[in-house]
Amino acid sequence: MTATPRTYWLEHAWLGARVEPGVTVEVRGGRITAVRPDAPVPPPGAEILRGLTLPGLANAHSHAFHRALRSTVQVGSGTFWTWRETMYATAGRLAPDTYHALARAVYAEMALAGITAVGEFHYVHHAPGGTPYADPNAMGEALVEAAAEAGIRITLLDTAYLSSGFGRPPTTHQLRFSDGDADAWAQRCSVLREREHARIGAAIHSVRAVPAGQLATVARWARERRAPLHVHLSEQTAENDACREVHGCTPAQLLALHGVLGPRTTGVHNTHLTAEDIALIGGSGTGTCMCPTTERDLADGIGPAAALQNEGSPLSLGSDSHAVIDLLEEARAMELDERLRTRTRGHWTAAALLRAATADGHAALGWDDTGRIEAGARADLTTLGLDSVRTAGPPPRLGAETAVFAATAADVRHTVVAGRHVVRDGAHTLVPDVPGALAQAVAALRA
Repeated sequence: MTATPRTYWLEHAWLGARVEPGVTVEVRGGRITAVRPDAPVPPPGAEILRGLTLPGLANAHSHAFHRALRSTVQVGSGTFWTWRETMYATAGRLAPDTYHALARAVYAEMALAGITAVGEFHYVHHAPGGTPYADPNAMGEALVEAAAEAGIRITLLDTAYLSSGFGRPPTTHQLRFSDGDADAWAQRCSVLREREHARIGAAIHSVRAVPAGQLATVARWARERRAPLHVHLSEQTAENDACREVHGCTPAQLLALHGVLGPRTTGVHNTHLTAEDIALIGGSGTGTCMCPTTERDLADGIGPAAALQNEGSPLSLGSDSHAVIDLLEEARAMELDERLRTRTRGHWTAAALLRAATADGHAALGWDDTGRIEAGARADLTTLGLDSVRTAGPPPRLGAETAVFAATAADVRHTVVAGRHVVRDGAHTLVPDVPGALAQAVAALRA
């Protein structure tokens, strides 16, 4: 990132417990070295961030190529399973160069939305038909490079996807996802190397896509490296029914049996859980990544996020299929969906929802030292304008509430990653025409 010392003056800053006016932040080597409230005027030479500054947002669950599906899967009606067929067709047209171009544009869109780190749940590993590329990790490397060019961090969650469902071989669409078995998956992804902006984690696509006898192999790989491990969990009732039929237990119980659950593991969605599942997940310290805009788009249901957190499961947020890319909307939706489900208000404070979008999201991706405006943390900052038609009016001291319950990604004015301006005054500094890049990358997949 950058080692150049910098000073930022934040007109208003959310420091985790409250909003403070006039905060000076000193940065060296990409990290915050000092935070000084009570600075009513900017010090000489400081870069000024007008509005409300939050820690950088963390998008804990992404499938970058799903961005090409936006709007096209809204024509007519259908189910999750018809949506999946469209998704498979798009995945089948990806190649390392086209995936790089699309991901670069998608990650730039994320930066414009204030996101400074993404967890890429990556399973399109090989060429169509399942033949490995000359570099077996060409597709993953394309994503890592795309994040660098877009100026954000990435945790590449290299995904084991070995079966079409509880031991059945991959379908034609899924051949390029599969390494054959978990040992081959581990051998391939062990070659991936971390960089300053990139960490390597693991993922189990789902209990239907990794045979039960191979779950422990993936879990052991992650445990030995102290790497994040993510898994789609109980997203669909059909998955739960099939798991009970084959294994006589729920997906969460199966994961617990094979040592998958634990503090470095995050279950994505966690939608259709029993009371015993919730206790298993929370009691093991396993995290929960909620993706409300995708869960509602696919009609998946509303997961028991409040109950999970009450049992000890840290919450994070993701934009998943990128129906929209807006972490503020994800935070808002988690509370509002729970209000609809329970017909009561106030399940989380605005500060708690911001923690899910910042510090707890970064921690789920292995960036434990990110997501806070404090000395020693990585210097990731996201500034929202407080003068838009959405945010004007409330006093700045209610900035957290304004951010969660009124603002959108369109209100992001600045995004700073490791002390470097990636978005300045609403414009990306590295990708000059993000809408054009998105349009061109999506068109290339449809050609």
